[in-house]
Amino acid sequence: MDNVNPLIIVAAGCVAVALPLLAFAFTARPGRSRQQTLAILNRDLHTGQSAGDPQVAGGALVNLAKSLTPMAAVRWIDSLLSKAGRPAAWPLERILVTKLVLTAAFVGVGFLLVAQSPSPRILLLAVFISVLAWATPELLLFSKGQERRQAIQEKLPDMMDQLTIAVEAGLGFEAALAHVARHGSGPLSEELIRTLQDIQVGRPRRQAYSDLAERTQVQDLGRFVRALNQAETNGISIAGVLSTQAREMRIKRRQRAEEKAMKIPVKVVFPLILFILPVLFIVIMGPAVINIIDAFS
Repeated sequence: MDNVNPLIIVAAGCVAVALPLLAFAFTARPGRSRQQTLAILNRDLHTGQSAGDPQVAGGALVNLAKSLTPMAAVRWIDSLLSKAGRPAAWPLERILVTKLVLTAAFVGVGFLLVAQSPSPRILLLAVFISVLAWATPELLLFSKGQERRQAIQEKLPDMMDQLTIAVEAGLGFEAALAHVARHGSGPLSEELIRTLQDIQVGRPRRQAYSDLAERTQVQDLGRFVRALNQAETNGISIAGVLSTQAREMRIKRRQRAEEKAMKIPVKVVFPLILFILPVLFIVIMGPAVINIIDAFS
């Protein structure tokens, strides 16, 4: 016992403290009253952009995580949550606690590695895994946001066609929007429902549509919102705007598909050179090389 390195004891203590906190972060749930309040306020989606700093409420562990996380990082995580659709299972409080717990756990593992075999390489590895643990929630949220924007972009031309048909059939624009949102699925329908709810509670239409474009960060949808606001300002027919926008989005979707098809040969070159061609050379030239070696030996 006298020969035990103190760093090992400290690291083991950090890991012993971090693991229960990690289990708590993954299993803890909000209180019953908080769940009911969130269910009432966020029937379809949470709020997108908050005015001022994000509100973080919770117990001592949440307050500790908030105090150890810079406010700029909290705002960045809140914006990533908004772009990812604010998953109900991962509120801002849980993300902050998970960042703290993961970082503490991997810092403890890094201490153990450095204490067992101290070297610059092991030290760099410990620092790398600690930084990676700290950034893992942001990376996952960013990936989720990218997938969500891609899903919205792919669904947008079909939604525009449905809107055009509904408006030309005699429905008003908001009624057509509600019809498409109710009969659709996916993140685009959720965003449309959120926009209609904003209008119903008294938010100006232009602001509600602008918030829709700001939340989704999809260029085609932002272009459609700007055209819609200009049409409302100048008194242009909504049916004509919808028809033009739907045609342009179909063209853009076809162009994106053609662009991806044109990139395939370039992407295939490197696997072809590194993996396929060497095997072909071995299979074709191998027997000839063996015969040559046998003939000259």
